[in-house]
Amino acid sequence: MLAALSAAAVVTLSKIGIKNIESSVGFAIQSILIVIVAWSVVFFQGHLSEVERIDRRSWMFLVAAGVITCMSSLFSFQALKMGEASRTSSFDKISLVFSVVLAIVFLKEKLNWQLAVGVTLMGAGAIFVAYSGDTK
Repeated sequence: MLAALSAAAVVTLSKIGIKNIESSVGFAIQSILIVIVAWSVVFFQGHLSEVERIDRRSWMFLVAAGVITCMSSLFSFQALKMGEASRTSSFDKISLVFSVVLAIVFLKEKLNWQLAVGVTLMGAGAIFVAYSGDTK
């Protein structure tokens, strides 16, 4: 729940922050802070030594995920710049549907009826919000 609340705050604060600047500049500023905070947490929790134990395969997947995370964030910031926060942020939530499909296909996770119904409802809800009428 804290992650969801934090994400909601990020959308609102980012929309205000990029009002008068290019969206990629706003993302770049946030990225610097993300790097500083993330590595500070690693350092203060005493996990810095684990970096040298990361195997090549893990590095490849982490780097690929990092590149895709950057692309996703740049797309999200551009959508946020162009539209209403309440509507554009719902497109990001459709990723739940894709995440479940990818988890089933590549990670061999099991699909049960509750997951199928939940994913369907979340996907439909995100689409309804994204394509809702003008709220002004």
